Amino acid sequence: MLLSTFAKGALQLKNHVVMAPMTRSRALHNLPNGLRAVYYKQCAGAGLVITEGTSPGPEVGYPREIDRACCRNLT
Repeated sequence: MLLSTFAKGALQLKNHVVMAPMTRSRALHNLPNGLRAVYYKQCAGAGLVITEGTSPGPEVGYPREIDRACCRNLT
């Protein structure tokens, strides 16, 4: 049952595996980079991947975590 498909309304999943949010600590200088794509490719087997949030700024949170202050400058 765990690996069978799941459907509920508009939600269509290839299995019942849900990956909880985790801190990846792959953001060099607290900026998004290609390691993020590698991480999500590694997680592709899960039916649903819930991504984590960002830290409010470079002085709080985990090392190598994306922070909102740096991302405001990317737009």
